Amino acid sequence: MNNYRVNWESLKSRFMVFDAALAIIIFLIMSIGIVTLYSAGIDFPGRVEDQLRNILICFVVMWIVANIPPQTLMRFAIPIYAFGVALLIAVAAFGMVKKGARRWINIGTPVQPSEMMKIAVPLMLAWYFQKREGALRFQDFIVATLILAIPVGLIAKQPDLGTALLVVAAGFAVIFLAGLSWKILIAIALFAVVTIPTVIWPYMLHDYQRDRVLTMLDPSRDPLGKGFHIIQATIAVGSGGTTGKGWLKGTQAHLEFIPERTTDFIFAVFSEEFGFIGNSILVILYLLLVIRGLMIAANAPTLFARLMAGSVTMMFFTYAFVNMGMVSGIVPVVGVPLPFMSYGGTALMTLGMGAGILMSIQRNRKLVQT
Repeated sequence: MNNYRVNWESLKSRFMVFDAALAIIIFLIMSIGIVTLYSAGIDFPGRVEDQLRNILICFVVMWIVANIPPQTLMRFAIPIYAFGVALLIAVAAFGMVKKGARRWINIGTPVQPSEMMKIAVPLMLAWYFQKREGALRFQDFIVATLILAIPVGLIAKQPDLGTALLVVAAGFAVIFLAGLSWKILIAIALFAVVTIPTVIWPYMLHDYQRDRVLTMLDPSRDPLGKGFHIIQATIAVGSGGTTGKGWLKGTQAHLEFIPERTTDFIFAVFSEEFGFIGNSILVILYLLLVIRGLMIAANAPTLFARLMAGSVTMMFFTYAFVNMGMVSGIVPVVGVPLPFMSYGGTALMTLGMGAGILMSIQRNRKLVQT
């Protein structure tokens, strides 16, 4: 009887690893995503089935990562980061080119190494600051900036501005939470104000990236070309009104005015069919996701765990904010999916790993307390 009890407790500790609040929020967002994808992808047979498979794999990844203690994750920080940077260099040297961008490398199957850096960079930075806990100097923040800048520069060169932005957000969250002073933040802001118009805009951005910014500011400058996507997406968002046109009744989507309607612009489909009320519910769910992540970060037992939890939470926030912002026309179109809603497997795996890290941190905090 005692052996049975021990075995049951061991199995329970392995399988009951999900944080209930976090898992429920993610499940609800995914459910909304499947309903919306069915409507958005009605002309794309197999999309819903593929996404259900992706969701299943996502939860498996989430479960696996949730079973890995934060201390073990910390030990793999350097190898994962080094391997990711090596793959990015390989992509720059002989990667595959698709749609004018060199983002993939063939290792038996096409792989996009920039995706793994969304986790690898904050993991490396959290490890770095954990090793220097209690003895941080200004030089340490310089080194941390270099750790962040190397992969971001390689990703931006591909070019992949959307992924670079997400890696910056996740990495900067770690640097900020590690104790970056407000004086340095103000200096960075002033530096950005000076360099963006004088260096970054004229010399570092590609032509299409500058066009995206100008199109965001004035979509009517090319309404049938570069501004078409933003104009049609904002029409869909606005035409939903208070309650929406109803499920499967969105004209912008079904008449094929909305581009990439199952991936980057799925929020436009949702807005048209479910309106302001639906959007409010979705925004509340994302806010709850961020709040739960911040609660886990605040209660984490170690600096490494706090930094990782804060970074993953910032990644979720950036995903949602940038996607909704670009669909609504308030930020440039950068190709960022809506977390746990957009169709696709790679981004969903990254998000599942992030959620698994949060659950691992929360689970191990409970184990320490008991």
